[in-house]
Amino acid sequence: MSAITIIDGRSGSGKTELAARLGERTGARVIHMDDLYAGWHGLSTGSRLLERGILAPLVAGQAARWRRWDWAAGDWGAEDRAEPGEPLVIEGCGSLTIASRAHADRAIWLEAPEQVRHARALARDGDDSWWMLWREQEDAHIAANDPAALADEVRAT
Repeated sequence: MSAITIIDGRSGSGKTELAARLGERTGARVIHMDDLYAGWHGLSTGSRLLERGILAPLVAGQAARWRRWDWAAGDWGAEDRAEPGEPLVIEGCGSLTIASRAHADRAIWLEAPEQVRHARALARDGDDSWWMLWREQEDAHIAANDPAALADEVRAT
């Protein structure tokens, strides 16, 4: 298991499920981008927090400290921490960027047809009121970073 594995893909592509399996199998801690987004408009904010607030300190040999987004409260909540050398699986939309790739030992991009992803997201979230807004942010992330090209592995789910 690599020290830092990043799993990215569009909403509903299976990132959380794969991360859970990898974490269980290897003992790595899983960090969810859902905890780094500042709400439904926060994909790019989450990417920056991952890069600057988590990966940069860890690579510099320092502990990383950040606050997790509390979706119910609509504000930053509990503090979290990761230690240098701690095996991590980081999963979520926007996790694989040009900047974050420089700090990851392994990167995976997941793909699935939009209809499949939409059905999965609807089953998970209960409604799709944010689907289009989130898709626009995913599109911007993909246009800026081309995460599939940054990945060591592209998997269809």
